[in-house]
Amino acid sequence: MSTPTPPGLDLDRLRAQLGTGPLTAALISGGKSNLTYRLSDGNHRWVLRRPPLGHVLATAHDMVREHRVIAALADTPVPVPRVHVLCEDTDVIGAPFYLMDEVEGTVYRTAEDAAGLTPERARRLSGNLIDVLAGLHAVDPAAAGLADFGRPEGYLERQVSRWHRQFEASRSREIPGMEELQGRLSDGVPTPQRATVVHGDYRLDNTIAADDDTIAAVLDWEMATLGDPLADVGLMKVYWDIAGRMPGNPVAGAVSPELGFPAMRELEERYAATTGLDLTPLPWYTAFGQYKLAVIAEGIHYRYIQGKTVGDGFSHLGAMVPPLVGLALDTLNRKAGD
Repeated sequence: MSTPTPPGLDLDRLRAQLGTGPLTAALISGGKSNLTYRLSDGNHRWVLRRPPLGHVLATAHDMVREHRVIAALADTPVPVPRVHVLCEDTDVIGAPFYLMDEVEGTVYRTAEDAAGLTPERARRLSGNLIDVLAGLHAVDPAAAGLADFGRPEGYLERQVSRWHRQFEASRSREIPGMEELQGRLSDGVPTPQRATVVHGDYRLDNTIAADDDTIAAVLDWEMATLGDPLADVGLMKVYWDIAGRMPGNPVAGAVSPELGFPAMRELEERYAATTGLDLTPLPWYTAFGQYKLAVIAEGIHYRYIQGKTVGDGFSHLGAMVPPLVGLALDTLNRKAGD
């Protein structure tokens, strides 16, 4: 008799591939891109990652790259899960996948998740979060075996172009202000100060927090590459501030001043003091982060209207896109620290 199979997996073929006993699996809630499952054979527990079902944009959802960067960072101060099997054979579950250890801790995704934090703990957690990002940006890519993981030269220009192409690949409607935003981002690309490993989607709910409010693991490395570290800071700022700018948004609800989380400006100053980077051009990076989130949301909206998403929380993402474009245009008119 076949084992009951969650969407996106074939547990019988997976069991044969791994050489384990009968497997059980459950889709882990959260995550709007790659699919993540909790997997067990009764003795061991793992997490499995695979690309989303249906529409997959070129260069996105690359399991080999994601596996490689997590494995490379295992011997650095950056906390990551221990990775195991990488399977590129699409005949097993229909797509490449990898396994990693399940890390104990809490993912703070919603206001309800963070409600038990005291202001002191929220501040301590926030400081640890930005310190881990500064630590990632201090990793020597060559020493970690990642010298060829990306092309830092022209990184920002390629990013703007790439996300433009990905928007066009998922275009199903007209978005007011999108062409103006794309033009202003292209015309105003800053000069990078440093080339580092960048996470590409760094935010609180892409980490697991330990009971002592340290960061036990950084997750979701699908967009990692070598590039400009301020791109990570700008996007983190977008997620950090979005609860106040877009109440009720479905992508980031845990961080709010009411729960004791400090203003992003405080974390920016801490990051700048640690890294020595000049954050004057941060508004461009923040606007680019808002643009990037808009394109991601539009891509998920595109898959949602085609019926090719798995899990909850997708139905309202499309409504975020026009306000994000407007926010990005406003951000480009601001100065650092606003």
